[in-house]
Amino acid sequence: MDERTYTADAEPGDTVTVAGWVHEIRDLGGIAFLILRDQSGKIQVKFEKDEMDDELVETGLNVQRESVVTVTGDVEEEERAPTGVEVTPESVEVLAEADPELPLDPSGKVDAELSTRLDNRTLDLRKDEVKAIFEIRAEVLRAVRDQFRDLGCTEINTPKIVATGTEGGTELFPITYFGQEAFMNQSPQLFKQLMVGSGLERVFEIGPIFRAEEHNTPRHLNEATSIDFESAFYDHEDAMDACESVVRAAYEAVEANCQEQLEALDLQDDFSAPAESFPRITYEEAIERINATGELDEPLVWGDDLPTEGEHALGQDVGQHYFITDWPSEIKPFYIMDKDDEVSTGFDMMHPEMELVSGGQREHRHDHLVEGFEQQGLDPEAFEYYTKMFKYGMPPHAGWGLGGERLIMTMLGLGNIREAVLFPRDRQRLSP
Repeated sequence: MDERTYTADAEPGDTVTVAGWVHEIRDLGGIAFLILRDQSGKIQVKFEKDEMDDELVETGLNVQRESVVTVTGDVEEEERAPTGVEVTPESVEVLAEADPELPLDPSGKVDAELSTRLDNRTLDLRKDEVKAIFEIRAEVLRAVRDQFRDLGCTEINTPKIVATGTEGGTELFPITYFGQEAFMNQSPQLFKQLMVGSGLERVFEIGPIFRAEEHNTPRHLNEATSIDFESAFYDHEDAMDACESVVRAAYEAVEANCQEQLEALDLQDDFSAPAESFPRITYEEAIERINATGELDEPLVWGDDLPTEGEHALGQDVGQHYFITDWPSEIKPFYIMDKDDEVSTGFDMMHPEMELVSGGQREHRHDHLVEGFEQQGLDPEAFEYYTKMFKYGMPPHAGWGLGGERLIMTMLGLGNIREAVLFPRDRQRLSP
């Protein structure tokens, strides 16, 4: 395979060996065509039956769709071919024969239900538009990492098996750990805070989180990818600046480097990076604007969380990414610092369709942190590994967590968050 040429690199006059999958076969009688597909594109292989060896023709035209083959031959210019060139084969070798009864059609001519697609993800990703989602996802993660480095961050990896939950004992997946009860971690929150008290100061992590929530919606997963940021000597305003810069960098990278993938998704004319700064709307203003839309049966009052229909109404009103700031202290986690008795430094960053980010300035004073545990009914002793480090000089700090799949989902207008995950995990799906 060392001499393999990608189909996109085949030029007239070359003698090449191309390898890939049989996309389709078109038999027109005296002449027939095999369309071969690899990761770079497709190329036409021409069989002139009367002028070629019978065995070569039989091998090339009797092979099943989606079989893996190699073709060696000369490349010629052909304006009528899909890519303007075609290969006249000298040899065709079938490396892996495909079953004639495929569970879905990778050519996309016949639609398949999402559940069928997820059950057969390998076949599903042979479709250009599905492959494009994950090529864009990879570009987003590359751009996000680069932006974090520009912000002076160190990438970290924190444990996913923990003794206590980040936010208490709810929504946790328990596991048996050498005879002890342990849990899959809900968030790197506590660990990344510990890191800003170390010599690292400013950190980020991209990794899995686990939530045992019994929901079954198009925007929730039980295993998701969290993009996390935390910085010493940052307040909530600084953290929002960093958040906006990371999201903007992701969009700009996709716009600059993924035009082919956007075309596969038919988004080339509609996709653009955010042009304006993200507005910052207080929680109080948010509930006033939601109530003014008249979309809710009952008006929201101070202390209510925002229902999905309220988020949608406000998102349509704002019309772009935006922040909701100054949330009530009582509905934000114990580690969020308060501005006063009623208002916290907590913020959410929203897409018009849904929440993407939750963050805020953290409580760095030991006594206040312990009080926060007690006020939310949590036992501070269960989190001693975390709280005791706040006795040893913990700087003011702030950060946030961004849902990776939600970022991709909203960026590309996907109808279901599972389309942004290779092998999603939800209440019904544990395999593949």
